[in-house]
Amino acid sequence: MRAPVRTPLLSLACAGLLLLGATACGGESAPTDDAAPASDKKITLYSGRSESLVKPLLEKFTQQSGITVEVRYAGTAAMATQLLEEGEKSPADAFLAQDAGALGAVAKKGLFAPLPADVVAKVPQTYRASSGQWVGVTARSRVLVYNPDLVPAAQLPASVFDLTGPAWKGKVGVAPTNASFQAFVTAVTVQHGEARAKEFLAGLKANAPQVREGNAPIVEEVDAGKLAVGLVNHYYLGEIAHERGTTPEKMKAKLHFFPNGDTGALVNVAGIGVLKKAAQDPDVRTFVDYLLGPEAQTYFAEKTYEYPVVGGVPAPAYAPALDTLKVPAVDLNELDRLEATINLIKESGLVP
Repeated sequence: MRAPVRTPLLSLACAGLLLLGATACGGESAPTDDAAPASDKKITLYSGRSESLVKPLLEKFTQQSGITVEVRYAGTAAMATQLLEEGEKSPADAFLAQDAGALGAVAKKGLFAPLPADVVAKVPQTYRASSGQWVGVTARSRVLVYNPDLVPAAQLPASVFDLTGPAWKGKVGVAPTNASFQAFVTAVTVQHGEARAKEFLAGLKANAPQVREGNAPIVEEVDAGKLAVGLVNHYYLGEIAHERGTTPEKMKAKLHFFPNGDTGALVNVAGIGVLKKAAQDPDVRTFVDYLLGPEAQTYFAEKTYEYPVVGGVPAPAYAPALDTLKVPAVDLNELDRLEATINLIKESGLVP
């Protein structure tokens, strides 16, 4: 972040100091220890977001900035675990995660640097860390995808907890190893307590759910009439429609947004945090600014069908506006109980 410009001469002196931390440009010269490192036009990104989703955007960034992004891809939970194991020795400069819980878990271990105030201010308070150590890049709502031929709209559940009832036995698709499902379970714990989360998971397991590796297979099977309903993120319908050369409105599968602030309507974020060692790296700052800029925000809305978190970019056409959703009273900063949630899911038997 640049210091305030006091004179034209000072402005020139500070022009190259694009830092993630504050600079020392308040006087005639900055102390050597506070100076920004020179740009090497290369950053290392740990991505919990799939390569197919973000690679095209990263290529655009490189084309425009000349900064190469060396990426390691894995599931968000796996990537967060790797960061926690590597600690301060990690080669990562930044972590792009699928959900706030993983970002919070890494922040809790003190691995992230606080982001500068002008970066944090771009994102609404609801979708960023209270500590300023990570910010949301996009938002996504949990939904129930359903096939109206198998489940008429009038029979849709009012609450996600209804899915443990006998009417839904064998009909519900879930992806318990997916970060978004894990964040949802954490939200149940935050909002209703661990006992309620255990009860829900046990009820879901007893109801013979259809377990899949990810959200996309669930949406595809619901659309094909092979599965009645599934717990997913809203944007998968848009992605699959795009892959098929059609629109979400023309898909057989439809989205049910749980009403009345139900936990099943959790709105989570994909977001980014910067490792401490890269806190003053100008290339990393350029990358974070790009993700929160209009081009990247529009890309996410139009190509991955997520909600932009920065003002001025329209939401995907087929989804209700983000500010109209009736979301649960869950602070995303409290979704940092990743390890405890994974243990709960394993104990339920939903995963080995």
